[in-house]
Amino acid sequence: MNTTFLKACRGEKVSYTPVWIMRQAGRYLPDYHKVRDKVSFLTLCKSPDLAAEVTLQPVDIIGVDAAILFSDILIPLEAMGLELEFREKQGPVFPSPVRDKDAVDRLVVPDPEEKLGFVMETIRVLRRELENKVPLIGFSGAPFTLATYVIEGGSSKNFFLTKKMMFSAPDLYADLLNKITDCTISYLKAQAAAGAQALQIFDSWAGALAPCDFESFALPYVQRIIREIKETGVPIIYFANNGSTLLDLAKTSGADVLGLDWRINLDDAVKRLGPDISVQGNLDPCALLLPPDKLEKRVSRILEQAKGARGHIFNLGHGILPETPPENARYMVETVQRLSRVG
Repeated sequence: MNTTFLKACRGEKVSYTPVWIMRQAGRYLPDYHKVRDKVSFLTLCKSPDLAAEVTLQPVDIIGVDAAILFSDILIPLEAMGLELEFREKQGPVFPSPVRDKDAVDRLVVPDPEEKLGFVMETIRVLRRELENKVPLIGFSGAPFTLATYVIEGGSSKNFFLTKKMMFSAPDLYADLLNKITDCTISYLKAQAAAGAQALQIFDSWAGALAPCDFESFALPYVQRIIREIKETGVPIIYFANNGSTLLDLAKTSGADVLGLDWRINLDDAVKRLGPDISVQGNLDPCALLLPPDKLEKRVSRILEQAKGARGHIFNLGHGILPETPPENARYMVETVQRLSRVG
């Protein structure tokens, strides 16, 4: 197996910089559409053979150094007792938002094998398929990010209702976040037990918070999750999107790797983070639309900036865009592997 990704997570010596792409199994790939056109998004997430098929596609087509489980960060919330819909042109919707004590009290912390067994079965299928290929990454959402969806009822631009609860009903907010945290801990432990070889925690909306609020209302829950899942022994990646102002705090999360978006120069981030943590990132997803020569310069610049890091995993600064030509993604992966190879 190609273990370059796992070595970089742990800061071990590698022969080249490993690369994978957030949302690499998805809408930019024609092969994905052939599967997706037959079933709904939620059905795809809950069908182990189909979810495994699309997880494997970028490994074979793009040549990435790690696979990431095809699923969605919101799947565990449905298992907690919430109705979840994915609507065209609107995205995820929770028709019955969680905004009072009764709604919080109704939430359950599910047994992951009982309620989310399809995820664990997908992982087991993938481990068999990936045995001589690349490692498998499992994942979850971070509690703050997950809470925004259930409080707002879906996506939001200003997270007014979430912040209203944080500031005016902090005990209710804490009860909700603690339940989501408990669910996330058991969910990630189950993924590791099923065979996930690394775990990423996505804090997609962390950048909506002021640093002091991130420190009070988001970070403690992430720290608790990481403390609990450290016992699994798998590397842990924490990605706080739009979090350049939060690096000094995110560093205390306990993660082995911090994911970085494109809003900060990688060398600046490495200096702030120090020698005890690996980094992941951080090409702007739109840069994949550059001509090959200019894309190569961008890749080279990031590789150079990351040289001072304990370990570096090349990735985009966020998910790949659906409009991206697959050949551009493949060229980026090949370029990272070629330019970074030692000897």
